[in-house]
Amino acid sequence: MKKVTTTKYNVAEHLRTPEEMAAYLEACLEEADGDAAFIAKALGDIARAKGMAQVAQDAGLSRESLYKALSGERSPGFDTILKVLRALGLKLHAEPTRRIAAPKSKRPRSFKRSAA
Repeated sequence: MKKVTTTKYNVAEHLRTPEEMAAYLEACLEEADGDAAFIAKALGDIARAKGMAQVAQDAGLSRESLYKALSGERSPGFDTILKVLRALGLKLHAEPTRRIAAPKSKRPRSFKRSAA
């Protein structure tokens, strides 16, 4: 029987276009279920695909601090996330998770005027 060798999968090798990067981040945002470190790791994957040194420079951060922030072992500050997104050429968008009924308007009760 032949011996099979495997290599570690590196998603960064498969993120070649801005559209692929955006789709990957969108999928990770949906899967994260509130896990900020998971999102940070996804941003790290995209940053590695673009080149960590360039992303760090564009974000105004040191390469070492960017690696730490996007390692997935911690949750970076939101300001760091915004800087990295800008450097990657990506943006966040919001949409409602479920349709919420509009609040019922409170109409004033009618009242009768007394004759003067």
